[in-house]
Amino acid sequence: MKIHVQNAIPISSVSPVSRSATGLHLIGDLYGCLCDSRLMLDAEYLENFCKDRVAAAGLTSVGSLFHSFGEGGGVTGVVVLAESHLSIHTWPESGYVTLDVYVCNYTANNRPKAQKLFDDLQAAFNPNDPHLHRVDRA
Repeated sequence: MKIHVQNAIPISSVSPVSRSATGLHLIGDLYGCLCDSRLMLDAEYLENFCKDRVAAAGLTSVGSLFHSFGEGGGVTGVVVLAESHLSIHTWPESGYVTLDVYVCNYTANNRPKAQKLFDDLQAAFNPNDPHLHRVDRA
């Protein structure tokens, strides 16, 4: 199937533009988590906990979906934010959690709110070996 696009500009010829909607992406690989087991195993508990932490950080939840992988299995979940998203994945058998908080800064500087959310969640999981990354987005 051939698609014809009139007046298309090749990506390589487009110059980068300064954007006003910059963002912050906080990423954590949390090893050796010593926390309340409900955070690792219980999808409903983790979802409510995350939504409470989102509100406490001053961010706006617009929806969420959390899934449990059954008896003894982990949880995967996402909270969609008006400002972007929070995603989390747990591996209770390994004491491992991945944590991802991303916010845009279109109408306000949401960086401090994102950092508070990330810090609160990291503290709750209490990892003994956190690997943290901070990425400034365009």
